[in-house]
Amino acid sequence: MSLRCCSSQRFESVEFLIQSAHQLEVTPVVKYTALSFFADRFLPRLIQANGVRNWLLQPMGGSNLQLFALISIWISSKIHDSHPVPLKSLKSLGDMFITEQHFTTRDFLEAELVLLQVLNFDIGTSNVAFMFLEELFVWFEGVAKVGELVSFEACMDLMDLLYEKEETSILFCSPCSLAASVLVSSYVVTVPKQQWEFPILPWVKFVTSCKEEDIVKQVKEILKHVFHPSC
Repeated sequence: MSLRCCSSQRFESVEFLIQSAHQLEVTPVVKYTALSFFADRFLPRLIQANGVRNWLLQPMGGSNLQLFALISIWISSKIHDSHPVPLKSLKSLGDMFITEQHFTTRDFLEAELVLLQVLNFDIGTSNVAFMFLEELFVWFEGVAKVGELVSFEACMDLMDLLYEKEETSILFCSPCSLAASVLVSSYVVTVPKQQWEFPILPWVKFVTSCKEEDIVKQVKEILKHVFHPSC
């Protein structure tokens, strides 16, 4: 039996992770690291699952994916927070919103090990796009007066939207380039056109060493997804 999840399951589980992160009031870095673990690493590896055999992976239904989404938040919180999200809080959230199946505390602990095994214990955070974006945004605010018009919340909203579809989530494979493209896209969306005075493209190209044509291509993809999400 294939472990691969369908597009609708992927969308629903990613949305569940985002909503759960808001419910738990975790920091943005915890949320986006969890998304990196779950959407960028765990879901693509499910079809091989690194030889891992476990009842939580077979069959891979929506409830199981929701459980692994919560586990991704938990692992991320352990990495970034001095006081990680308590397992009790995760289980309470699961009991409230995972309606098709009830998971015990032991299931949560087992799911943590399974997820780590599927990831081959790849839980590094140096290539998380949010970290590049946060640093880039601070630099941008420091050099451009128009930076005060660019909303960091809008940047994060764009990142959330990109996780909706598998084809756009692939952009996260190039985190530095994506961070530059998200900043440029947010600039285009939030800054009034008559105030487009800062040379944003040459600047992000200079500070990131990314190719301008790659950034332009990604910006077009991002804006297409924002304004024409069904395309």
